[in-house]
Amino acid sequence: MTPIYKVLKKNDTNINPVWIMRQAGRYLPEFREIRKENPNFIELCLNHELSKTITLQPLKRFDLDAAIIFSDILMLPYGLNQKVEFKKNFGPMLGDLDIKNMESLTQHDFTKKIYPVYKAINLVNNDELTKNKNTIGFVGAPWTLLVYMINKQSPKLKLKNDFFSDNALINKLLVILEKFLKVHIKNQIENGAEIIQIFDSWAGLLEEKDLSKYVYKPTLNLVDYVKSLDIPVICFPRGIKKYKEYCEFINPSVICIDYEVDPVKIRKEIKIPVQGGMDPKVLLTNTETLKNEAKRYLDIFKDHPYIFNLGHGILPETDPKMMDYLVKLVKDY
Repeated sequence: MTPIYKVLKKNDTNINPVWIMRQAGRYLPEFREIRKENPNFIELCLNHELSKTITLQPLKRFDLDAAIIFSDILMLPYGLNQKVEFKKNFGPMLGDLDIKNMESLTQHDFTKKIYPVYKAINLVNNDELTKNKNTIGFVGAPWTLLVYMINKQSPKLKLKNDFFSDNALINKLLVILEKFLKVHIKNQIENGAEIIQIFDSWAGLLEEKDLSKYVYKPTLNLVDYVKSLDIPVICFPRGIKKYKEYCEFINPSVICIDYEVDPVKIRKEIKIPVQGGMDPKVLLTNTETLKNEAKRYLDIFKDHPYIFNLGHGILPETDPKMMDYLVKLVKDY
């Protein structure tokens, strides 16, 4: 049994598995070399050989316990025929919504359009480097995808004023999203994903009164679906204030916490395994600060099933030597 599975399935508190969100990415010079030659991000995600290579790059350098596939949550709207492109120094830009087209789209056509993503997962899972490690697949949560698809770009800190104006559109999109997220999840699992992480990057934008409709219920449907396939599911509702309420409603296999939440409070309130928490900016400081902060999380969750990770993705300006130091520190704890 892999170290992560021991934590997830056996509630083992004697080990500290570690993987890092965005571990395959811009902080690695070998990734930047590939990116330089492949400026179109979507095309890069759809190149199964390069996607596999990028996914495995951090495992060649560091003793990590999981490979998370190099892809993007916006492959879902792309698969639904919404235009998606990534502008340098701006981020994602999405095209107009064609609901009729999305409603008539077949599962076969959706799968065919983003099939290289699944092929890459298969290649990663069968690689020697992932032996006794887990292959992680992922999706965006319905709410976060809804935000991108209607907003057509990153909302940064707030939604546009008329975001909720077309209730019929939102309800139709939620139905479409649930249907195709299940297809996307199933395809990943059938190709070797052993854990699914659901990223709800914009959960923190909602008022409390709207959480049930847009976050709790749609996410619960997905979590129950993943569990029905006998696969563990990690949920990351970034920016949410009530983690306890979220866990009680949704009951994921693991809850991933962001760096704005108090880990001591989480330790007291949450019974299920916990992942993450440390601020990625700590990796931009020095080894002493990094050691103290990493140990703080490890100490707090010492007697609780815990997977070490950050409270958000690793920053592009991170020195790989600091990442190496961190992984070794966690392993030696």
